[in-house]
Amino acid sequence: MAAPGSFGTITLKIVEGVAEIRLNRPQVLNAIDSAMLTELGAALDIAEADESVSAIVVAGEGRAFSAGFDLKESAARGETSARQWREILEADFDLIMRFWDCPKPTIAAVHGHCVGGGFEIAMACDMTLAAEDAVMGEPEVRFGSGIVALILPWITGPKQAKEILLAGRDRITAARALEMGLVNRVVAPGELMAAAYDMAQDIRAGARDSVRLTKLAINRSYELMGMRAALRQALELDIFIEASGGPERAEFNRIRRESGLKAAIAWREGRRGGSA
Repeated sequence: MAAPGSFGTITLKIVEGVAEIRLNRPQVLNAIDSAMLTELGAALDIAEADESVSAIVVAGEGRAFSAGFDLKESAARGETSARQWREILEADFDLIMRFWDCPKPTIAAVHGHCVGGGFEIAMACDMTLAAEDAVMGEPEVRFGSGIVALILPWITGPKQAKEILLAGRDRITAARALEMGLVNRVVAPGELMAAAYDMAQDIRAGARDSVRLTKLAINRSYELMGMRAALRQALELDIFIEASGGPERAEFNRIRRESGLKAAIAWREGRRGGSA
């Protein structure tokens, strides 16, 4: 077993040809801040360059996979111009898409909350396993935000995607996610990582070049259907949404400033939605 790299917001270990990247900000449900974004990119660099690694598993420490992008960090930036939002969101988008573009298969092992940007990472991975306690979704529209990497419609159908995204559903159970095709398999919470490693070992047993080129062929099929261009267009609209603000965003931020993030989230939850 090797433990390459020194990180503050994630951990990385390599065991029997599997690189395990674990989001490690459990006190904030592994909310993704700029430091984590940078460290995830560095961990992927290491895993991709290591010839011994055949597959990459991404998981979360503590009670959740990830609560998405860090709202406190976002709010602390204050008023942000369209140019600044472009820089921020393009960095977010590029990191999410690294899991899709990675030359080695990526596996998300999801438990607890997996929402917002965390959900998009799970969707960008080649395979997703969910513990029975997992709850997923995208609540962004309920507080005036948008979707960074609009992968969801490419994973499930348009009817399902619109229900989740337009109603801001973020309480999708693991069983429902399986029905929608969002996850490959649902397992007991205590079996999640063993199942992820088992899947990774199945991949490792294949011929390395065949695995790599088959993943590339599948991804190219989506590229030829226009997926990349569609995602870039969706990102442009998200930049406009974020830069424009709006009354919902203003109210969410006012409550957060005056009463704290929990109160702001409670206000958001009170605006209906959240189940599927």
